[in-house]
Amino acid sequence: MSEDRRKLLVGGAAAVAVSSLSPHVWAAGSDKPEKEEVRIGFIPLTDCASVVMASVLGFDKKYGIKIIPTKEASWAGVRDKLVNGELDMAHALYGLIYGVHLGVAGPKKDMAVLMTLNNNGQAITLSKKLADKGAVDGASLAKLMAAEKREYTFAQTFPTGTHAMWLYYWMAAHGINPMKDAKVITVPPPQMVANMRVGNMDGFCVGEPWGHRAIVDGIGITAVTTQDIWKDHPEKVLGTTGDFAKKYPNTARAVIMAVLEASRWIDAGLQNKLKMADTIAEKSYVNTSVDAINQRILGRYQNGLGKTWDDANHMKFFNDGAVTFPYLSDGMWFLTQHKRWGLLKDHPDYLAVAKQINQIDLYKEAAGALKINVPKDAMRSSKLIDGVVWDGREPAKYADSFKVKA
Repeated sequence: MSEDRRKLLVGGAAAVAVSSLSPHVWAAGSDKPEKEEVRIGFIPLTDCASVVMASVLGFDKKYGIKIIPTKEASWAGVRDKLVNGELDMAHALYGLIYGVHLGVAGPKKDMAVLMTLNNNGQAITLSKKLADKGAVDGASLAKLMAAEKREYTFAQTFPTGTHAMWLYYWMAAHGINPMKDAKVITVPPPQMVANMRVGNMDGFCVGEPWGHRAIVDGIGITAVTTQDIWKDHPEKVLGTTGDFAKKYPNTARAVIMAVLEASRWIDAGLQNKLKMADTIAEKSYVNTSVDAINQRILGRYQNGLGKTWDDANHMKFFNDGAVTFPYLSDGMWFLTQHKRWGLLKDHPDYLAVAKQINQIDLYKEAAGALKINVPKDAMRSSKLIDGVVWDGREPAKYADSFKVKA
């Protein structure tokens, strides 16, 4: 077979793969994307980068599609537009997709995770006022809250989302019950810093660049990074509805391939990361200064109290395919926490739900065509900040095992 045949061709505006690249033989006729324009919603956060760069760098055109990145104001807005079809897909919180699927995050609708977009790269910020009183980490926060009784307010970005779960898990690991000992509010990511500036909250959990922005602006300190809560944790996903994934499989696969290429490109080196930071800092995307993005994307951290460090576990977009694979155990973990905090009244069939949502076969087809490694196991094992290991086995037992819960 000629080398030309081995390449991904654009034929009739369709990606063509050959059997040497994938277990499937795709032809221009059968593999042509059913929809050529794909509206993908995103929230102004650093981890929207792979979706944005897939469009900016033209990876989408390679696969016969045009990605239209659509800036959204809040995760609730992303949810509503996905459910009503205004958006085809979205850069979305893992727990948002699962919450909608189970009807505990607004309207109930079958949902799909096409791939994971990033690991790590979020943070919990405490106000300078708390830091001045000695609350600079989980243990000292718990001590202060016990000594000075008042209503403490913390913000997350969506009730079933990742930031809520990181915040709750971290507080609980230090003996603080987020449901009883604090008031928890929902604030859209770009509004976190402004709300802390005017004293509306004592702390928040959000994605970058807003944790670093709070430090740059002198209003908060980083108490913990989310990678310190769970190294290489799942974060945002490329989400869509179950109906879209079924109706437009070729389109979904083409988008996965374009975003996989962008993910690989971002993680390929320093210059790519810096170009990415320059691009997404623009007004049409994250709308912040480049220095708020490019430090932490390179692993250069500071906590706002004079401590600086190089973090090997900063935000990752690819990591040889380990980041982007939609592990079943990752999705299941969010369900265990939804049950822990009373968002789910009963135990779901954890594995069955994850298998329904996470489109592993579609992902494998896309990754196979790009010769990207696919993990052998759809489950992975991790030890979290409290020393408890999560491996996807016995999820109901795991969910019920926590002393601090709703």
